[in-house]
Amino acid sequence: MTSTPLERLLTASLVVAPAVYLVADLLYAGRGWDDPSAAVVHVLGAVGYTVVMVRLVTLGTGTLAAVLLTVGALGAAGNVAYGFNTIHVSLGDTDLVDASGAATLIKPLGLCFPLMLLLGAAVLRRIAPTWAVALLAVSALSWPVAHIANIGWLAVLVNAGLVAAFAAAAFALSRAGAPAGPASAGALPSAGAR
Repeated sequence: MTSTPLERLLTASLVVAPAVYLVADLLYAGRGWDDPSAAVVHVLGAVGYTVVMVRLVTLGTGTLAAVLLTVGALGAAGNVAYGFNTIHVSLGDTDLVDASGAATLIKPLGLCFPLMLLLGAAVLRRIAPTWAVALLAVSALSWPVAHIANIGWLAVLVNAGLVAAFAAAAFALSRAGAPAGPASAGALPSAGAR
């Protein structure tokens, strides 16, 4: 089966984005949660996870894919916002997490990111190895614990799990020659297909 440049980019994002975000959390763990360099890498990793979300949506079908697209878009916005918030804090500006009013928008948006990861596990359950899907689900559930409480070692562990889970999914997709979407001829069965 042939693979287009778009398909290769989308599948590669499953490897690249988690690895970039792992670097961000290694920097946060080592330098503190207000480190501007970590925040720059964080923003780049969050943008990469937007492409991961698109890859996951192309593998899903029906309501699950629609919910994943909506939650994923909100989560991507929240994840990028938290990175820019850290840049602002490093410059001595107000931390949106501690602010009230309109600033509170960052919190629900941010929580949509781990929910996107959990929905991604549901999409990948028939494509990736069972251990990778379970690791992705556990990482999604652990994400808010690590990042809300600013537990550096746990954030690094969670992201290492995401690297392993998404790399296994990318390998499974590459091996199977996965098409861009479930409507294509010979598509892998997706989470929404019965």
